[in-house]
Amino acid sequence: MEDVITDIPPPSRFFQEDLNNFTAPSPTLPPPFLIFSNPKTKPNSPLRPSLLIIAISTPSIILLHHCVSSKPPIGTLLLPEISLSGNSIEPSPKDKSCHIYAVDDENSIMAVLVQFRVVAERSHAVAKLLIDGEAQICPERVLILDSVQSRNFRGNLPPDEELAFKLETTAALMEEQEGLGALIRGLGFFLSGSVMDGLGAALLGRCQMRRIKGTMCVTWPESGALAVSLLKSLLMDVLPSLEHLRVSEMDDDGGRLDSELYT
Repeated sequence: MEDVITDIPPPSRFFQEDLNNFTAPSPTLPPPFLIFSNPKTKPNSPLRPSLLIIAISTPSIILLHHCVSSKPPIGTLLLPEISLSGNSIEPSPKDKSCHIYAVDDENSIMAVLVQFRVVAERSHAVAKLLIDGEAQICPERVLILDSVQSRNFRGNLPPDEELAFKLETTAALMEEQEGLGALIRGLGFFLSGSVMDGLGAALLGRCQMRRIKGTMCVTWPESGALAVSLLKSLLMDVLPSLEHLRVSEMDDDGGRLDSELYT
């Protein structure tokens, strides 16, 4: 006769994945949202800049910070999971923040400095918020500044050499084919077999879906003075004010050119 207390119980009739059905699902994170510093900045109609520059890479954040450091942000994108503790009162490239700036007085050029890491699961929500097309921001053209990571590149990336490539939406490519010129000159296309992921890819995909002229400028290395100098030379036609900036001065004032801006 079997002893129901001491005998080994029979195996469960459930598979391991079936047992997970009884586990309470993880709480859903609140969606990201935009806050505008001045209610008049965001009227009932969307903001319509002729060019929206979105800086994701460390060199682009440092470079654009020096272009807009004298200007107050017109808006801020907030991710509920990103803590604001430790941020400075005045905007700094060391903060974990995402501020929106008007580069010129007419709001025709706007810049977004994404100074925190956006995980893949949140990239599309952030991209939709920044390039809405209906309620928030509806740009005519978008320039995304990102960096390539060695794991996504087909080939070797030399540590002591600076490289730059571009990816474009169909609308931007058609404009070039019609002889209207490229937003950034002298850049070859990203090598076939290499991939881009994360927020930059989500933003470019959003531009493609909305039929917006979108260009992604991808640079290597991911940080350092070489990358900042390269990016500065590429953006001179887009932002002529960069001509008066010196990379050495950026390094002296805490620009952190030799380290990662965020983790």
